[in-house]
Amino acid sequence: MSTQIFVNLPVKDLQQSIEFFTQLGFQFNPQFTDETATCMIVSENIFVMLLTHEKFQTFTPNPICDATKSTEVLTCLSMESREKVDDMVRNAIAAGGTTYNEPQDHGFMYAHGFQDLDGHIWELVYMESSAVDRVESAQK
Repeated sequence: MSTQIFVNLPVKDLQQSIEFFTQLGFQFNPQFTDETATCMIVSENIFVMLLTHEKFQTFTPNPICDATKSTEVLTCLSMESREKVDDMVRNAIAAGGTTYNEPQDHGFMYAHGFQDLDGHIWELVYMESSAVDRVESAQK
């Protein structure tokens, strides 16, 4: 079995967060969804658990950070194309999210991002296949 990753994020309003991410094209696993949490499916092995503040607090002794004022994590997703990056940012803004910088074009890599309803930062990156091949070769 390959390793899976579960990113856990606190949200103020679970239903609004579900609606926001649904508008971005994400789906949710109903087996791990109730009134306190949901499991957003990013890919076959990547999931984001959106948890109410009360539920999230049961997993940590530390206070929950206000992501609109402090950054606790940068979540970065690879995308299939520059157009997909731009589409998701546009959809995020239309769904109530915000951007925090301009798109970054580095030639072989294109990046842009958004902040969700709770201020969590989502970086979106498209990297040309030749650059990905170089990274994978270097790791071997």
